[in-house]
Amino acid sequence: MKTVGEKLESFKVVGVKPGFNNHEENGVSAFEDITESSFPGKWKVIYFYPKDFTFVCPTEIVGFNNLAKDFEDRDAVLMGGSVDNEFCKLAWRREHPDLNKLGHYSFADSTGSLIDQLGVRERNEGVALRATFIVDPDNVIQHVSVNNLNVGRSPEEVLRILDGLQTDELCPCNRSAGGDTL
Repeated sequence: MKTVGEKLESFKVVGVKPGFNNHEENGVSAFEDITESSFPGKWKVIYFYPKDFTFVCPTEIVGFNNLAKDFEDRDAVLMGGSVDNEFCKLAWRREHPDLNKLGHYSFADSTGSLIDQLGVRERNEGVALRATFIVDPDNVIQHVSVNNLNVGRSPEEVLRILDGLQTDELCPCNRSAGGDTL
């Protein structure tokens, strides 16, 4: 598994843009390729969940979505994904009232290339573990957490960690002293 201090390598997944429920709306496609070069100058909060249309996943996605503006205010792009394709993601947005017009990126890693690069594929089920990566603007991983398939995570804690990382970025003295920032 990739860990803190390692860089994201080249990857490409299909992103479903925030606010879309259909593959095209007002002549604009809901889809865009997301690569390691997307979102220059921004932090990336990448979270994985096993599958669309499952029980625990919408709770986490809604929790992250409720904080989407807070992540955006911190110059972070929030994106959650699974091995299911982009059409499945749109269907889930239409089907589940709490995911309607989701305010952050969903991504389809249907080949599993990003999941495998980061080393978070569950061996028996072949899906992503509940992993979270916070990646700085230079594509260096600054935080990793991984949970088993049936254990959710706290989006508020992810935001708190991002705050701590960004505080550390502003105060290099914290790195040399090894002290906690938050």
